[in-house]
Parts: sequence; C-alpha cells; structure tokens
Amino acid sequence: MSTAMNFSSKSFSPRPPDKGSFPLDHLGECKEFKEKFMNCLRENKFGNSPCREQSKEYLECRMERQLMTKEPLEKLGFKDLLDSNKAEKQQTKT
Repeated sequence: MSTAMNFSSKSFSPRPPDKGSFPLDHLGECKEFKEKFMNCLRENKFGNSPCREQSKEYLECRMERQLMTKEPLEKLGFKDLLDSNKAEKQQTKT
C-alpha cells in the first residue's frame, strides 16, 4: 500500500510566534543582545533589575526579526525606561 503526499497543495505562510512562545534563534540574529543580557545577569548574580535595558534590547531584536509577536514595550514592563529615555533626549535638545 502506497500513499502519495502532495506537499505543494498548501503554501506555507510564516507568522510570528504567539506571545510567550520563544522559538530558538537558529540563525543567531539576536545572539549579541542575548550575550549582553546573560553577561549582565551573571555580573549581577542573576538579579534582573540592573539588566532591564539589555533585556529590552534583546526583546526588541526578537520582535524586529519576527522571533516573537510584536508588543508595545510598555506592555512588556519597560514604560519607565521609555519615559526616562524621552526625558534624556529632551534635556539634550535644550
């Protein structure tokens, strides 16, 4: 008994993974950001508070490369970092 499979009948359309789903970064697109974040964690005895900026950059990289669903950074807990960055930019303009 033989079964024929026709793989061309359906086309594959990639989509970002659901929130909370973290597929592996097989191509190493965000490796630099991950390494910075992991180094920061090690240096701070795995306390994540001092490493929030690195965490934000790592998640931004993953979202830009569709390794996770795009979410506003405010929803991911980085509103205070965004507000402080805005304040710094305004101070440099004056």
